[in-house]
Amino acid sequence: MPRAPATSTLATERRWLEGLHRRYHHPRFITPDPLEFVHRYDEPDDREVVGLIASALAYGNVTAMRPAIGRVLDPLGARPAATIAAWTPRRVRRTYAGFRYRFTDADTLGGLLVAARRVRRTRGSLDACLATHATPTDDDAFAALGGLVDELHAAAGAPLPHLIPHPRGGSACKRLCLWLRWMVRCDAVDPGGWTGVAPSQLVMPLDTHVFQIAQRRGWTRRRTPNGAAALEVTTHLRRLCPRDPLRYDFAITRPGIRREPADI
Repeated sequence: MPRAPATSTLATERRWLEGLHRRYHHPRFITPDPLEFVHRYDEPDDREVVGLIASALAYGNVTAMRPAIGRVLDPLGARPAATIAAWTPRRVRRTYAGFRYRFTDADTLGGLLVAARRVRRTRGSLDACLATHATPTDDDAFAALGGLVDELHAAAGAPLPHLIPHPRGGSACKRLCLWLRWMVRCDAVDPGGWTGVAPSQLVMPLDTHVFQIAQRRGWTRRRTPNGAAALEVTTHLRRLCPRDPLRYDFAITRPGIRREPADI
């Protein structure tokens, strides 16, 4: 396991991160990450819908999270995007009556699925909606993401602040940023396919574990893992890999998920 340098120039830090990348950035390390659900589908339309669902429910214990995601996806069959497009809002809510996963009940889940259905019908795809709110000169994807969230909230008929928080509120929007990483980056781990924003504009999905690493490494001076901290961490990683600042995200998080010793 590559050891993190105690004090680091960009060059030595890049070598350390590349060592983590070589060790962990492989499809065999995806499970039990919710990204595994996205890899079960080949069509971009299905992947964006499945990715939205899987990332929205990617909180709590992974042993409970994965069955909850499965309970949502199973009724949608082999073509989730087509199924949601064909279902009426009433059918959506009837199908998931009684669903609950921690803070997400049937009404909240139904609102998310109905919102995805309506935005996709209006915009053609969630990627196209994101692109509507993006400009190539944006330093990061938060402005475009905020526009997409606004449209999803409006389409749901009510805000969905826990499932799809708004960057404007100061949240790091970790799960939404994770979804964008899956959809925009394209390599052996992230399936990609979206073009609404560039990989260089992605924002680091900042959870407590990554935030602690970032504090130790000096990537942020913030005391809470909020949106400002996520942008600081992303800015640092962009210095290491300007075109792909999230190149190391998957590898950084694997040792903790796999309970393997690592000096990070």
